[in-house]
Amino acid sequence: MSVATDSDRQGEAPSGTRPFAGFEWLLAGRYLRTRRREGFVSVIAGFSFLGILLGVATLIIVMSVMNGFRKELLEKIVGVNGHIFATPIDRPLDDYDMVSQRLRSIPGIRLAIPLVEGQALASSQTGNGGVLVRGIREADIKAIPFIGGNVRRGTLDGFDQAGGVAVGKRLADSLGLQVGDSINIISPKGASTPFGTAPRIKAYPIQAVFEIGMTEFDASFVFMPLGEAQAYFNRDGDVNVIEIFVDNPDRTQGVRDAIEADAPRPLVLSDWRQRNRSFFNALEVERNVMFIILTLIVLVAALNIVSGLIMLVKDKTADIAIMRTMGATRGTVMRVFLITGAAIGVFGTLAGLALGVVFAKNIKAIMAALNWITGANLWDPTVRFLSDIPSVIDWGEVTSVVLMALVLSLLATLYPAWKAARLDPVQALRMG
Repeated sequence: MSVATDSDRQGEAPSGTRPFAGFEWLLAGRYLRTRRREGFVSVIAGFSFLGILLGVATLIIVMSVMNGFRKELLEKIVGVNGHIFATPIDRPLDDYDMVSQRLRSIPGIRLAIPLVEGQALASSQTGNGGVLVRGIREADIKAIPFIGGNVRRGTLDGFDQAGGVAVGKRLADSLGLQVGDSINIISPKGASTPFGTAPRIKAYPIQAVFEIGMTEFDASFVFMPLGEAQAYFNRDGDVNVIEIFVDNPDRTQGVRDAIEADAPRPLVLSDWRQRNRSFFNALEVERNVMFIILTLIVLVAALNIVSGLIMLVKDKTADIAIMRTMGATRGTVMRVFLITGAAIGVFGTLAGLALGVVFAKNIKAIMAALNWITGANLWDPTVRFLSDIPSVIDWGEVTSVVLMALVLSLLATLYPAWKAARLDPVQALRMG
C-alpha cells in the first residue's frame, strides 16, 4: 500500500492505463447513477443538469426574440420612414420634382419621395385620435413595399385623382370606419381670421386600409394625395422633406457623401440612425443586460456542479483510496471526476441547445397554444410595437452561448477533481 504511494510521491508513473481509458468512463458513469446511499448527491447533480439546460435554453430563446425585435423594428421603421432625409436650407422645396429626380440618379439610391407631413386629429362618430398625415404621390406610395404591398381593404389605384386617404388598420378599427366611410381630419393651423386662426376641418373618404404590422404606424398614419395635403396644410407648392430609400440601409454614409457632392441645391441631411438613435441604443442596452442576467443562471448551475462533486468526492473517499493503492495515479482519479462533472455540463448544454432552438423556431405556434389554453391574449399588440412575437436565431450567438456553458461547466469540475486527486490514500483509509 505504501509502496504505490511513495512512488507516486516521487513522481514515478506506476503501471496504469492510458488517459481517458474505458474504465475511467465506466467509473464516472457509475458515479452518475442514482443509488440509495448517494441519493442526495444524485439530486444535486439532477438540479445542476436542469439548471444548465434551462439557462442555455432561456438564453437562446431570449436572444432570438431580442434579435427578432431589432430586425422587425428596423425593417418596419426604416421601410416606412426612409433611410436618409433631405430638408431645405435657404428656401422652400418648391423644386422637389427636379431635386427628387436628381437624387434618384445617384448610385445606391432606390427611391426619393417628396412628402408633406403634418400633425392632425382624426375623428369619426365613434372616437378620435392623433394622427400623422403624409402627403404623397400615388406612384411613390405604391413603391413603398410596407404600404403598397400590405393593403388589406380597398385599393391605391387612382389615389391621386380620387381625393381619398389611406389609413392604418388599427386606426380604422378604433374609429369604426370601413372603406368608403368618411374620416374627419382636423388641423389647428387653419385659415387666419380677424379673431385668430380657425382650425381646419375636412372630411375625406377612406380609399384604402393598410396593415404594416407595427402598432404605432397602423394606429397613427394617414396617407393623403400630395396636392391635397399641400392645400390642407397651406403649403405653397412645396414639400417638407424628401425621403430617400437606399439599397443598403447599413451603409448610408457613402450615399450621404454622394448626395452632398452631387445635390442640385443645399440640403440638410440626416439618416435613420440619427433619428432613432436613442430607441435602438435602449434596445441594445436591454439586450446586453438580459444576456448578463441570464448568464447568471448558467453560472449558478455550474456552482451546483461544484457542490455536487465535492459531496461525491467526500462520499467516495474510501473508493478513491482503494483505487490509489491498486495503482491508479492522481491523474486517473482527477480524470474520473472531470468526466463525471463534465458529463452533467455537456448533456445539460446539448439538451438546452435543442430545447432553445425548437422553442425559438416555433415560438409563434407555442404562443398561440398558450393563448388557447389560458383563454387570454398573452401578446397584446396594443401595448407592444409589433403585432406578432418575432424570433430570429443568430447561430453565431448560439455557438457563443453553448461554448460559454461548456467552459463554465468544465471549470466547475476542476477544483473538486483536483481535491479528489490530492487525497492521501493512507489517511483516507484510516478515516474510513
